[in-house]
Amino acid sequence: MTKEQKQEVIETLKEKFSQYNNFYITDTENLSVAQITNLRRHCFDKNVEVKVAKNTLIKKALESLDSEKYAGVFDSLHKVTALMFSESPKEPAMIISSFRKQINGEKPLLKAAFLNGDVFVGNDQLIALTKIKTKNELIGEVLSLLQSPIQRVLGALQNRPEAADDATSAGSTVEVTAKTEETNTPETASAPETANPEPAAEAAPETKPEA
Repeated sequence: MTKEQKQEVIETLKEKFSQYNNFYITDTENLSVAQITNLRRHCFDKNVEVKVAKNTLIKKALESLDSEKYAGVFDSLHKVTALMFSESPKEPAMIISSFRKQINGEKPLLKAAFLNGDVFVGNDQLIALTKIKTKNELIGEVLSLLQSPIQRVLGALQNRPEAADDATSAGSTVEVTAKTEETNTPETASAPETANPEPAAEAAPETKPEA
């Protein structure tokens, strides 16, 4: 590879490292050409880009961008290296895990993962990386938590017993009726008028006996 070709690879890698916040460093050594092709197909279907390059060129590309930022992955640049670039922090881990099951093997081997500034080193990190929450998943969980109290309130309003409302309405009606009857009833009943008593019969005039 000429100097110009090496510089071209470095520039291509710099572009990818700048484009993606997430990339995985894997070891694909001992995989057959057919297996590599199959792996690339899996990555293509999940919008994951694969780049194979020499470790020295990868390191130069990272150092030219920000040597301090990417320092944690430098020790993982050894043997055969295939880079996996993705918008999703866990999609490459899912691909690696499912591909291993498919071929019943241990490759690709995870050497390191750089996810939004955090570095995960070692193949034993793979299972944890498959369980990382994506941005959309986290947003969905937050929205679900926010909607939950509202749904409970709406559910309570929709499911409240109608009997309680009926009883309240009936009670109000009885109260109004009672008040109406109370208003229309006189406080005291007037005593019935009594007829004037007939005058007593006048006494007959006293008669004197004749002499």
